[in-house]
Amino acid sequence: MDKATLPSDTKIGRVALTVAELSPTVEFYRAVVGLNVIDADADRAILGAGGQALLILNHRPDAPVREDSATGLYHVAFRVPSRAALGDALQRINSEWTLDGASDHGVSEALYLSDPAGNGVEIYRDFPRASWEETPSGHVEMVTDPLDTQSVAAAATGEQSMPADSDIGHVYLEVSSVETARAFYADALGLRVRATYDGAVFLAAGDYHHHIGANVWKRRSKPHAGQGLAWFEIRLPDEATLDATQKRLRQSDYAVSETGTGLTVRDGDDIELRLRT
Repeated sequence: MDKATLPSDTKIGRVALTVAELSPTVEFYRAVVGLNVIDADADRAILGAGGQALLILNHRPDAPVREDSATGLYHVAFRVPSRAALGDALQRINSEWTLDGASDHGVSEALYLSDPAGNGVEIYRDFPRASWEETPSGHVEMVTDPLDTQSVAAAATGEQSMPADSDIGHVYLEVSSVETARAFYADALGLRVRATYDGAVFLAAGDYHHHIGANVWKRRSKPHAGQGLAWFEIRLPDEATLDATQKRLRQSDYAVSETGTGLTVRDGDDIELRLRT
């Protein structure tokens, strides 16, 4: 069994995207995903749920389109607390947008779509943890079966916003190699490998199914620049964990910068990760 160094109450914080067109992207995350606009001006919009910031959209009209060979975001996954909330999300998607896919993963039920800039989006709800299956090695069993969308739709209440206790459950990356991702997120950062599949690895703090996913399915190899993922954040439970993580990353030869709120480091594919309590 892979043991995580990071505590089980570690979680994903905010995600920041660079977009060339701000207004339609804000409207998508408001009307379709169900986030609330917390603050916005011509250069940036902050959206979230229950007053908690989850997504930052940075407006860069001249930012180049992400190259087909560039690493970066596969999808950002918004987690809702109930099947009713997932049904509400499906209702909004069917009314305002296009559903790309829907899956029962054994640990969760998930809806998939893309924002106006082509960034992948997942909206999902977890099954109770007592129902999750594990392998003899301690990895979580995840499957990709068709989702009963009619049953999900029947649970909808008509709510137009995500519940206040929604959050970002995980971030899924497109990387240059599974080994590079594992070296950073497991060996250096301290997440536990929860599952491996052909060309993909899933990692988490504690026994969650995954906080970070990484795949090589599109054979991307260049560092990301331009539109798309700007950075994402992992929230640690206390300063002692933050200090220990900084030490571990530096011992693994990753360059760590201190900021006013925490730490910034780049993974093996030059994707920016921010760490804070």
